[in-house]
Amino acid sequence: MSWFSWLFTLSSCSAPSVLLVGLVGRQLGLRVGLQVVHTVTCSQWGAPSDKRLFEDGDVIIGGLFSLRYSPPAIDRDFTQQPDYKPCSGLKGSLSFDTFLSFRLPPVSLQNLPLQYIYAMVFALEEINHSTALLPGVKLGYYIRDSCALPPWAIQAALSLVGGDSSSCGQPIPLIIGGASSITAQILSRILGPLSVPLVSYTASCPCLSDRRQFPNFFRTMASDIYQARAVSQLAIRFNWTWIGAVIANNDYGHMAVKEEIQGAGVCLAFVETLQRENIVRDARRAALTIKASTAKVILIFTWYTDVRQLFLQLDKLNVTDRQFLASEAWSTSGDLLQNLVSSKVASGALGVAIRSSAIPGFENFLRNLDPSHRPSDEFLREFWEKEFGCSPGIATLPFHANRLLRKASLPLCNGTETLEDVQNLFTDTSQLRVTYNVYLAVYAAAHALHSLLSCRDSDSISTNISTCNFPKSIKSIELMQHLNKVNFTTPQGEPFYFQGADIPAKYDLVNWQKTPEGTLKLVLIGRVDGFDFHLNKSAIQWSTGSSQVPVSVCSERCPPGTRVANRKGEPVCCFDCITCADGEISNTTGSLHCERCPPEFWSNADRTACIARQLDFLSFNETLGITLTAVAVSGVTVTTAVFLVFLHHRQTPVVRANNSELSFLLLLSLKLCFLCSLVFIGRPAVWSCRFQQAAFGISFVLCVSCLQVKTIVVLAAFRSAQPGAEALMKWFGPAQQRGSVFLFTCVQVIICIIWLSISPPVPKPDLDVPGLKVTLKCTMASVVGFSLVLGYIGLLACTSLLLAFLARKLPDNFNEAKLITFSMLIFCAVWVAFVPAYVSSPGKYAIAVEIFAILASSYGLLFCIFAPKCFIILLRPEKNTKKHMMAR
Repeated sequence: MSWFSWLFTLSSCSAPSVLLVGLVGRQLGLRVGLQVVHTVTCSQWGAPSDKRLFEDGDVIIGGLFSLRYSPPAIDRDFTQQPDYKPCSGLKGSLSFDTFLSFRLPPVSLQNLPLQYIYAMVFALEEINHSTALLPGVKLGYYIRDSCALPPWAIQAALSLVGGDSSSCGQPIPLIIGGASSITAQILSRILGPLSVPLVSYTASCPCLSDRRQFPNFFRTMASDIYQARAVSQLAIRFNWTWIGAVIANNDYGHMAVKEEIQGAGVCLAFVETLQRENIVRDARRAALTIKASTAKVILIFTWYTDVRQLFLQLDKLNVTDRQFLASEAWSTSGDLLQNLVSSKVASGALGVAIRSSAIPGFENFLRNLDPSHRPSDEFLREFWEKEFGCSPGIATLPFHANRLLRKASLPLCNGTETLEDVQNLFTDTSQLRVTYNVYLAVYAAAHALHSLLSCRDSDSISTNISTCNFPKSIKSIELMQHLNKVNFTTPQGEPFYFQGADIPAKYDLVNWQKTPEGTLKLVLIGRVDGFDFHLNKSAIQWSTGSSQVPVSVCSERCPPGTRVANRKGEPVCCFDCITCADGEISNTTGSLHCERCPPEFWSNADRTACIARQLDFLSFNETLGITLTAVAVSGVTVTTAVFLVFLHHRQTPVVRANNSELSFLLLLSLKLCFLCSLVFIGRPAVWSCRFQQAAFGISFVLCVSCLQVKTIVVLAAFRSAQPGAEALMKWFGPAQQRGSVFLFTCVQVIICIIWLSISPPVPKPDLDVPGLKVTLKCTMASVVGFSLVLGYIGLLACTSLLLAFLARKLPDNFNEAKLITFSMLIFCAVWVAFVPAYVSSPGKYAIAVEIFAILASSYGLLFCIFAPKCFIILLRPEKNTKKHMMAR
């Protein structure tokens, strides 16, 4: 366990130090056996570090920054005390390959960590000069270098909260630090039992939002959840549903893909992971996958150190037609922008970046920095030596004497050196991203202190403290309580508050654009404020070089008039487009379902809109209507002709022998049957719907009643010829015959009156029949009434058929029973076939079927009964004699 020997590097072995060791050991799961030592001295493991910057004040704010990069050698053979040598070398001087060797936090090199330190110093000095924020209270700072690795960060943090000789033994109530998410988790767990707030400026892991595990953690950097959500919104905004993903093989990469990208309805063509230890091999594999994939948009969610190697491999494969989506870990990387081998690969990349904001006066502050004004600032001294190649002079503090001797080889500076004309990452304030996060963290701490040091009212957070606090008596737990309730407006005019550990997500949307010189530059194209997405599409330069948005889909979006049909076993973004069924529409692109039109409407030919259905009915102008009208008129004409022939030859035996009165009444009823069919043709109206059914029912009952009475008369005449039946004909005289016809007809009249009074047929479009044209017809509100009308006609017809069948063989030349039998067979056959034909016929053709049945049955009766008689009267007059009639 020599890895944790930093636990014993505290400046003294006082009781608080022993308590700290025990708390840390418990948090890290170590079995640390402690024995209380009664002496006040003890040996230390390791040497104290000189990586610090201190300014005294009423309240001292701690700062941890990963300034240096070269970690000391660590002896892990467990045979002797590990030697922790101080890390050396400012991070601003390291090469890219050196960065590649270490697991550094996902922060762009756009701003040097040294700039972050002076952002904290600048903010504290700005607050100290403020008359509104913490008036009369001076804030100091104690800044330590964490060397970008957790062990050194922990050592520095414990030194801050425990109080050492540099801070005059004054403990630090709050620390700004924890550059990486891993370091922030470790520091938060260690400082949690002490209730020391930790405010990070770059830790973005969503896990840190858990207040149960990290109650003392705060950050001015948004959680990666919101970053992934912003990337998915970009994909949705441009309809990119089929994208590839290259991610870091850790929680940072997998979280983005699993939790947000796929949850937003975006399908992943592939997911390639990059491992830092095998970056060349993994980058080559990912580049080959990108080249072979049909996805034209590629999301890269990994560190900037990995992206460079991936782009090198893509350049070797000449893959220049892909649109890249960048995470904030590399979207603003100055190293990538300046040193990419081929700008064709990365040109047009869209990315999410930490929000950039200006800090008024900060650039002037940086350029006025001078070691002669800050003799105790070892960080500035080392930067000055590296930047100008000279030593700024002898420091006033003994601490720096040895340092100066080590740098004796450097010439002394002449005092004219200045940062006014220096152009590097340290002095560049054009895009302050992480730097601004540090600035916000300082102001959040200051406002929490301001609330804590102000007099409280009755609803104080804690009731067991004094009414007003003094700077020297500040407790970390009280400061943490006030930090939870911080709500203020920044000097830039933006509202600031914590939501648990987080702040509202704010990002910049950036675009890598090619300059006329062939290099790449970073252009701001939009912003993300929480759930608000602002994007200037016209400002984007795409990877294709045109203004046309790249297309990256597995299947083209279904056009209006079709719907999406998913393919079995394939991602939801791969589908077929199915045309909407008749009567259904889809008026949007990519519709998942077709909507059915209202009953009064129907889909157009393209299935994109519902249009009003056209009313259709059997009219006199169309071919079918003209044909039926002609047939009906012909029937009326033929019936009239027969009537005239019978009227002219009414005294002849053929006419007289067959009850001429009933024959004339039968001809009249047949004429009515032909005429009633015409009522069914034309646009249905209320009066026509009622009249056509009544005329039809009454006309046919009158017709069939005449036939039935004629059959009864024939049977009665022959029965009366038998002995003892002479009086039978008295009951079937002319008066009785007329009365019987009248009685049978009255029954039908009564049925029609009741039916048409209670529930008459009404004109109504038949919306149940599919199609653009809808038939306007007389709808039967009551099927019972119509059934009774047809049933009564059928009853009379069957009775007439039965009686005629019984009288068919009576020996008489003027016997009509045979003719009536045959006519009734035709009549019944027509109406039996009518029922299924009527039910199965669509629209107006059902009406045509009913008209045809009326005409067919009427013609059947007319020709079967009157054609033989007309033949004798007109063509065989010699048979139209009494002698011939009485022959049998």
